[in-house]
Amino acid sequence: MPGMEQPRILVVEDEQAIADTILYALRTDGMLAEHCTLGGDALACLRAAQADLLILDVGLPDLSGFEVCRTLRTFSDAPVIFLTARHEEIDRIVGLEIGADDYVVKPFSPRELAARVRAILRRARGGGATAKPGEAAGFTHDKDGARLAYHGHWLALTRYEYLLLAWLVAHPGRIYSRAQLMDAVWAGALDTSDRTVDTHIKTLRAKLREVSAEGAERIRTHRGMGYSLAP
Repeated sequence: MPGMEQPRILVVEDEQAIADTILYALRTDGMLAEHCTLGGDALACLRAAQADLLILDVGLPDLSGFEVCRTLRTFSDAPVIFLTARHEEIDRIVGLEIGADDYVVKPFSPRELAARVRAILRRARGGGATAKPGEAAGFTHDKDGARLAYHGHWLALTRYEYLLLAWLVAHPGRIYSRAQLMDAVWAGALDTSDRTVDTHIKTLRAKLREVSAEGAERIRTHRGMGYSLAP
């Protein structure tokens, strides 16, 4: 990457074989990737020299990834991607709510992980284009009334349309895969598939378009990655 500063990525993973595949994928993609096996070591490294992004395993030998992320957020806003072997929906949501930008469930494709890293770095370096949670322009969220308005017009939403749009509105700019949205919105629901997300995205776009011609464009499709709400 001549003439450009290489992004510094810190990989915190105690399984060497997994770490090696991640490091290879990131370095092949032109990134400066470093490795720690312990959460405590990672925090020391990050205090000494900031990283552009942290790839963080949830199940570390000393501290949990959640503990590392909570401590990190006291002195750094570097993006975080969790790696986890866990399948419990609550773990994934907790990870996102304490300040992570994304999570990847093992086993995963190192090339897909590298693509997610690139996407998050682009957003982080976009001059503040990513809004803070709850700051999606044009939307009003009445949590007590479980309803959402777009440009002052209350939307007639089904239960799951409301839950899906509320999740996206609360996390503008973040890309969520179908699996992540299923976990966040349809946890515990029977007889659902990831195509359920596509169907609800389609109906939400139609309802936003009824309010404003550009409304449908607010929900963006990221090919091979998922969906986001434009801030």
